[in-house]
Amino acid sequence: MSSVICEVSKYLMIILFSFYTWDCFSVFLRKTKEGQAIIFHRQNVWLFMLHLTGYLVLFEQTKNPKLLLFFGVQVIFFRIVVNSYRLLYEHAAQLLVNNMCMLMAVGFLILTRLSYDKAVRQFVIAAVSMVIALGIPFLVKKIRFIRKLTWLYAVVGLGALMVVAALGATSYGAKISYTIAGITIQPTEFVKIIFVFFVAGMLHQSTEFKHVVLTTCLAAAHVIVLVFSRDLGGALIFFVVYLVMLYVAAKNPFYFIGGLAAGCAASAIAYRLFAHVRVRVVAWQDPLSVIDNEGYQICQSLFAIGTGGWFGAGLNQGQPEKIPVVEQDFVFSAISEELGGIFSLCLIMVCMSCFLMFLNIAMQLKDSYYKLVALGLGTTYGFQVFLTIGGVIKFIPSTGVTLPLVSYGGSSLFGTIIIFAIIQGFYISRESEA
Repeated sequence: MSSVICEVSKYLMIILFSFYTWDCFSVFLRKTKEGQAIIFHRQNVWLFMLHLTGYLVLFEQTKNPKLLLFFGVQVIFFRIVVNSYRLLYEHAAQLLVNNMCMLMAVGFLILTRLSYDKAVRQFVIAAVSMVIALGIPFLVKKIRFIRKLTWLYAVVGLGALMVVAALGATSYGAKISYTIAGITIQPTEFVKIIFVFFVAGMLHQSTEFKHVVLTTCLAAAHVIVLVFSRDLGGALIFFVVYLVMLYVAAKNPFYFIGGLAAGCAASAIAYRLFAHVRVRVVAWQDPLSVIDNEGYQICQSLFAIGTGGWFGAGLNQGQPEKIPVVEQDFVFSAISEELGGIFSLCLIMVCMSCFLMFLNIAMQLKDSYYKLVALGLGTTYGFQVFLTIGGVIKFIPSTGVTLPLVSYGGSSLFGTIIIFAIIQGFYISRESEA
C-alpha cells in the first residue's frame, strides 16, 4: 500500500506543479485585475495541495508525528504571508509572493526529507526574515535618502568582505562565513544587496569615463577580496552583476566587451592560482575519470538526476544522501531524483518567472536609480540560479552557490527574501503612482 501511495503521489505533485507553473505565465494573458486575481487564488490552491501531498507522503513513509505539526505550522506561515501582502499592500505583485512561497515550500519539503532538524532551522529563519521583509516595501516608498549613502555601501561592503577574508572559517577551500554568538553568517549574501545599491548610486550620478573608472576600481576591489577569500562563486556573481549594470547605465558596448575580456583573463589566472578551482574544472571536464576523488560529487549528482528520470523515484525512495553537501549546493539533484525531471523543469520555470518579473519591473520604473537597483537585484537572483543548476547538471563547473529560497542556508534565504521585498517595494511604488 505504501508503494502505491508513493507512486500515485509523485504524479499528483507533478500535475499540481505543472498547473502552478502554467499559471505563472498565463496570468499575463489576463487583461483585467479580476481575471488575474482568479489565477493568483488558483495558484494558492495548487501550492497548498502540493505541500499537503508531499508531507502526507513523508508522514506515511516515516510515521513521524512531528511532520504533521511542522506541516501545520508551515500552512499558517504561508497563509499569513499571502494575506499580509494583500492586506498591507493593495498593489503588491501577487505573482512574486506566490512564487516566493512556492519555492520555499519545495525547499522545506525536500529539506524535511533530507534532514528534519535542518528543515526546522530553515523555517525559523524564513519566519524571522518575513517579519522583517514585510516592512521593507513601506520603507522603500517612504525613505528617499538611500541613494545618498553610496559611499557608505562601499565601505560597509568592503569591510564585511575583508573581515571574512581575514577571520572567516574555511569551508571546502573558501572563506565564506564567520560565527558570532553561535550563529554562522555568510556576509556575502548581504553584501550582494548593498553592492547593487552602491553601483546603482555611482552610475546614477554619472557615466563619464573618469567616473566609470572609479566605480570599476571599487567594484573590482569587492571582487578581489572575494578572490583572496577563494569565494569564486561569489566573485563571479559580483562581476557579472556589475558588468550588466554598467552596460545598461552607460549603453557602451566597449565596456561590456572589455569586461568580458577581463573576466576571461581573471578566470585563467584563478585556475593557475587556486588548487580547488583546478579540482572543480577537472571534475567538470571528465568526472568519471576522477570519480573516486574530485569527480565524486558531480558523478553522484548526475547519477541521481538520471535515476529519477522524468517522473522521479518518489519522496523518500531515492538515495540523495550519497551526494556530498546535498542540502546546499546540490539540492536540485535531490529534487530531480525523487520528484522527477518534469518537476525540476517546472522549478526552473518558476525561477525564470521570478527573474522575468524582476526585469519587467525594472523596465517599467521611471526613476533611473531604482531601475538600476531592480536590474542589479534581478541579475543577482537570475545568475545565481543559473550557476547553481548549471553546476549540478555539469553544464558549467560547480561554483558552490545555493539555489535561492530552496537550498539550506540561513544567510542565503534571508538575503533572497530581502531581495524579493525590495523589488516588491519598487513595484508597489510604481503601481501607486500610476
